[in-house]
Amino acid sequence: MAAHRKPAQRPLSGHTVRTAVTLALACAATATGFDGTGHAAPQPTSAQVKAEVDTLYREAEAATEKYNGAKETADATQRRLRSLQDETARRQERLNSARDALGSIAAAQYRDGAVAPAWQLALSSDPDRYLESAALAERAGDRQAVAVSGVRRQLLEIERLRGAARVELTSLRSRQAELRQRKKTVNRKLDEARRLLARLTPRQRAEITGAGGTGERASRSAADPREPLGSAGSAQAPTGRAAAAVGYAYDKLGSPYVWGATGPDAFDCSGLVQAAYRAAGISLPRTTYAQINAGRRVSRSELRPGDLVFFYSGISHVGIYVGNGRMIHAPNPSAPVRLAPIDEMPFAGAARVA
Repeated sequence: MAAHRKPAQRPLSGHTVRTAVTLALACAATATGFDGTGHAAPQPTSAQVKAEVDTLYREAEAATEKYNGAKETADATQRRLRSLQDETARRQERLNSARDALGSIAAAQYRDGAVAPAWQLALSSDPDRYLESAALAERAGDRQAVAVSGVRRQLLEIERLRGAARVELTSLRSRQAELRQRKKTVNRKLDEARRLLARLTPRQRAEITGAGGTGERASRSAADPREPLGSAGSAQAPTGRAAAAVGYAYDKLGSPYVWGATGPDAFDCSGLVQAAYRAAGISLPRTTYAQINAGRRVSRSELRPGDLVFFYSGISHVGIYVGNGRMIHAPNPSAPVRLAPIDEMPFAGAARVA
């Protein structure tokens, strides 16, 4: 009977299971290799990577402009808060002086005993002199009442200033929280773009970013003089300030793009425009969507050197027109400040600010 029994099955050990799984996976890989259905996903082409990177840069730039706007508001709030705090401190000093004066008057009255006026008149050896003194005392009392009223007003004003400062502080903290959130958004998109570019060969990256190129996409060099600012270009500039802004932009060719930067050594797109016109003596807002409303709108056919040219439907990018269908702008973190045709991005409008 024992010869007909099935041998007892032993449980598989961990080593045996791992071996079986390895063999199964190897067989599966071999099988799929023969039938051609198990290939890894194809790597994206340079064109696909460029399209995705361009999208990420546009989204990052839009977020950057919102960050710039929030920072501008936060800075203004900070200045108002500091002004309120300074004014409160000055008022507090004046209040302290007024309180000290009132304290001196009260102490003098306490020392003099403040005898009732009727008794002072009855006991006085010189009634006429007393009456004169009483009149002076009454006027002094009136002045004291005015001083007390002034102290009360100062107390109320200080409390109003402190209330306004509390409101500004709350607003500032809210803006600072918004800045942190927008900064995270920008950094996340830029990091993702960097990861995509890192997967390419150096030659592919150069093709996408224009690094090492020549002509309009390269930074200024001896072979790339400021031709648009020659005699013809200067004559076309509407004003001397416009020409000065264009000259500043030419001097900054090759400067790195750094989001949130306004110079003098690095810029984002609206930061370059703001710095160029600041050097020309004109104050412009910080953001693209405010800059487009800072001057007179002009059509594309009316463009003159120094005009601001804007791109994309959200007005998220700006450059300075320099003539001959070209602009100087700060493109994105993969490219420095450079010359470029205005046709390379969707044109959204233009403004003349000088």
